[in-house]
Amino acid sequence: MKIAVCVKSVPDTETNIRVADDKTNIALDGVRFITSPYDEFAIEAALKLKEQHGGETTVFSVGGAEVTDVLRDSLARGIDTAVHINDPDLQWLDPLSTGEVLAAAIKDGGFDMVIMGQQGVGSDNNQVPSIVAEFLDMPQVTMVVNLEAAEGKFKAEREIEGAHEFVEGSLPCVISAQKGLNEPRYPSIKGVMAARRKPIETKDAEALGLKGKVGGDARKIVLKEMRIPASRPQGTVLDGDASTQAKKLVELLRQEAKVL
Repeated sequence: MKIAVCVKSVPDTETNIRVADDKTNIALDGVRFITSPYDEFAIEAALKLKEQHGGETTVFSVGGAEVTDVLRDSLARGIDTAVHINDPDLQWLDPLSTGEVLAAAIKDGGFDMVIMGQQGVGSDNNQVPSIVAEFLDMPQVTMVVNLEAAEGKFKAEREIEGAHEFVEGSLPCVISAQKGLNEPRYPSIKGVMAARRKPIETKDAEALGLKGKVGGDARKIVLKEMRIPASRPQGTVLDGDASTQAKKLVELLRQEAKVL
């Protein structure tokens, strides 16, 4: 089975985010980038399928220098090969453009399955899996929490509001992974050392046939300004018994919040 995994590099969730001086991106100095947590489930799913059926796995990611460590993390976990889509015109793209770029990189690879996290925790866009599926003209199943594949078929369990849905279909397909699909493995020391020596293939917009068509001056969405949310006012602790607290609360809602 030949499997493609798409991953996104995102700021470490413990990073103190600051807006850059041009107000169109976050300040990147001092920021540590990691694999988007949902993509870790996708990596693990690909590795489990390879262990069951044999084959090969390839990881794809779009971005600049911040992507390299994330790709090597995937290799250290057991992914076979890595492709870095690196082009100044293809950085910080909107979901539609990202999906088109990933699909262009994947389409001629003969993959039986494309797996990625349900969303990237950087900007929380969850449209990319569906967009990739549409560009590749493949069936798709999103929010998957259980996955099986054999003999050109797949079975998937997915979360929907208030219930679970069971889906069967034919390969090739696109899957987006939800938390609970598996327990991602950690890279081993041996894997980390081996990943450092593995080559990472690099492709740019021209190699993908997208020069002048996606990103750069052809961007469909232009970010005008980025702002940090306003600080929330400090809360008020009400002393006394329940009756006293209730009276004080009503007084504050009427006089300060002015909602009564």
